[in-house]
Amino acid sequence: MLLALDVGNTNIVVGVFDGDTLAASWRLLTLRERTADEVGLLITGLLAHDRIDVKRITAVVMASVVPPLTPIMQDMVRRYVSRDVFIVEPAVNSGMPILYDRPTEVGADRIANSVAAYEKYGRAAKTPLIIADLGTATTFDVVTGAGEYVGGVICPGPQIAAEALFQRAARLPRVDVRKPPSVVGRNTLNAIESGLFYGYLSMVEGLVTRITAEVGGHATAIATGGLAPLIVPATAVFTATEPDITLIGLKIVWERNQ
Repeated sequence: MLLALDVGNTNIVVGVFDGDTLAASWRLLTLRERTADEVGLLITGLLAHDRIDVKRITAVVMASVVPPLTPIMQDMVRRYVSRDVFIVEPAVNSGMPILYDRPTEVGADRIANSVAAYEKYGRAAKTPLIIADLGTATTFDVVTGAGEYVGGVICPGPQIAAEALFQRAARLPRVDVRKPPSVVGRNTLNAIESGLFYGYLSMVEGLVTRITAEVGGHATAIATGGLAPLIVPATAVFTATEPDITLIGLKIVWERNQ
């Protein structure tokens, strides 16, 4: 079994692969104050809950965009899983050519997404890809038909906009991101919901359209991230939704390095 760890700014996503099958996955809240023992007990507890013997794990791969947590996670794996961690470094061991001006600036999770998307949707079709990670920070990554990482776009997600409205406008309430009954709100709550949902939706559609035009007029767009189930049904720009794309990409990169 392969243990895959995606350490992000909002969540630590944990997945266990049994061969090519993702046997189980979980999300933990990212807290920079966590100790190796806390994370270790959480993960071993989740494994036990799903009746997965930690001794069956023969390798561990990790992507981290939270530098303070990287050594903590490494220590946790050594102590609780008795394995060393293979860390994905995009410019070193991802196996994907990176055309970014500074390749070391690209997040390992974004490259993992790109690797997995290219293997499933781009390699055979030889078509450019757009991978949209719809979350707290919304990212769009672009891969050429030849499998080269070109670059992308980074935007704030709607939760950040909602929190900014609440903090900066004294009379506006805190609102969750959800689809309102109509575009034109008939009350303040619905008006804010509309701005957050349809404003974000329009940004996503607009960026996919503009990126597609810039890469030659044809591209396959894939969505992932926590907001994908909310946004994808409301638009036609995406070909597919891949909730586990980062974990799958980590597995592919690990396999390439064996």
